[in-house]
Amino acid sequence: MLEKKREFSGEEVIAEFERLTQDAAAVQRETLRRILADNGATEYLQGRGLAGRTDPDSFRACVPLATHDDLEPYISRIADGDTSPVLTAKPITSISLSSGTTQGKRKYLPFNDELFKLTMHVYRTSFAFRNRAFPVEDGKALQFVYGSRQFTTKGGLIATTATTNLYRNEEFKAMMCDIQLPCCSPNEVIMSPDFAQSLYCHLLCGLLFADEVRTVFSMFGHNLVLAFQTFERVWVELCSDIRDGVLSPTRVTAPAVRQAVSALLAPDPALADEVARKCAGLSDWYGVIPALWPNAKYVHSIVTGSMEHYVKKLRRYAGGLPLVAMDYGASEGMIGANVEPGLPPESATFTVLPDIAYFEFIPLNNSDGGASADALYTEAEPVDLTEVAIGEHYEVVMTTFAGLYRYRMGDVVKVAGFYNSTPKLKFVGRRSLTLSINVDKNTEQDVQRAVDGAAKILPAEKLEVVEYTSYAEVSCDPGHYIVFWELNDEANDDVLQSCCDELDRGFADAGYVSSRKTRGIGPLELRVLQSGTFQKVLHHYLSLGAPMNQFKLPRCVARSNSGVLQILAGNAVKVFFSNAYD
Repeated sequence: MLEKKREFSGEEVIAEFERLTQDAAAVQRETLRRILADNGATEYLQGRGLAGRTDPDSFRACVPLATHDDLEPYISRIADGDTSPVLTAKPITSISLSSGTTQGKRKYLPFNDELFKLTMHVYRTSFAFRNRAFPVEDGKALQFVYGSRQFTTKGGLIATTATTNLYRNEEFKAMMCDIQLPCCSPNEVIMSPDFAQSLYCHLLCGLLFADEVRTVFSMFGHNLVLAFQTFERVWVELCSDIRDGVLSPTRVTAPAVRQAVSALLAPDPALADEVARKCAGLSDWYGVIPALWPNAKYVHSIVTGSMEHYVKKLRRYAGGLPLVAMDYGASEGMIGANVEPGLPPESATFTVLPDIAYFEFIPLNNSDGGASADALYTEAEPVDLTEVAIGEHYEVVMTTFAGLYRYRMGDVVKVAGFYNSTPKLKFVGRRSLTLSINVDKNTEQDVQRAVDGAAKILPAEKLEVVEYTSYAEVSCDPGHYIVFWELNDEANDDVLQSCCDELDRGFADAGYVSSRKTRGIGPLELRVLQSGTFQKVLHHYLSLGAPMNQFKLPRCVARSNSGVLQILAGNAVKVFFSNAYD
């Protein structure tokens, strides 16, 4: 007789979370002890002279802070087939790939079964709190998710994105049955190598199961906005497919995808007419999600950090539906769960689970000097998880069960408060993503603030910024900032000149302002791009193997990202220079 499957209990998961966070310091010490006890005999730790010690003081004294460059030679050996205990005693089962959208180069990161289990631990915790706030018991999820390409390394390991490594795990589907509604789309749609065909089919399948949809999801807010921008263009074709019961032969050509989706289709003129009527009744597509998916409870995605730019547009599509921020994680591992899902994205925080890794935090203070983009902060000695202070900024350092030791994430976070004794973090941005020419220091968030401020001029002209990025131009003297805008329509030159001036004034960093006044930095340059430029940037990344699920448009383009800079330079239709400091 088969054993009955034990039902998921959100309240039990929450109770366990409460227990873990009561004394987070003790849990952290035990977590580090386990990591070092399991992996003390590895080449990396043996070479650091720990000699079997597992306490935090010895660990810090012997093991230096590390970047990916420090660990890359070890990871490369594992990828090439070295099966000795290089970084971990237990085998590395696959390689996770970062998106590569920050510096134009994808990083290799170790992935193993322990990391999988801990990721699921975070997912289950956040789901328990989310389902308490927004109960969902049955139905389907409209998910805009896309499988990623994978390849086999020289040593025979599968290399793909962290999310695809989850999907590939045998336990994943069984565990996700407890905490995730089934996707409207067949697996063939998710795993299709053609993103455009997958997106079209996701929209179609979502309409076919419209009454059953309870949640709308994509990994990043950008993907959701792109999905509904696409819907604005193709809804008539989708209605035609539904009316005739025949999948568009031009939109979808992949045989496996056509077969899987065609099996769901049958002529349904009534549904086609209903969709068309609802679309025609919308004003500027406001509330399209609740209009077409009336039983949806919330929209779920990463809408913090660089994704906060999309919140305004997502609110338009979502109408009154809540936007729920996803958890805080990276290709290196998970960090925190959103245990307050009712908060709006602008206020979202992520509570660190003290048993998923050993965490340290480098205190960051505003720096007055330094010429590099990474000199935005001065650093103090790292502090433990429970020693951080509310309101202060830190860089996250992780020691994981997958072989990363005192690994600098490069993420800047602000401590927003505490849940019991573990901190609640607000993601600020990436350290390396800064605009800097000499003493000026502007973060990704500063760029967003400047763009948002200047964009307030546009609604009166029925215009909006579709996408943006920036670049510090230092090949001329003096150097200056370039901000690239793609707008939804043409704007007159007077409006754009005003926007350019306002952008320049929007950078309030003292180093920038003083440098502008003394002509140490030249006038800001606004380049208006032709429509579709950022789609070209997206396809550039996809052509290099970047996964759609992980795509994040860099808000500050690195000088090493020559391919993106060429696209931006080649698609400028108007150029303005600021008069703000004349």
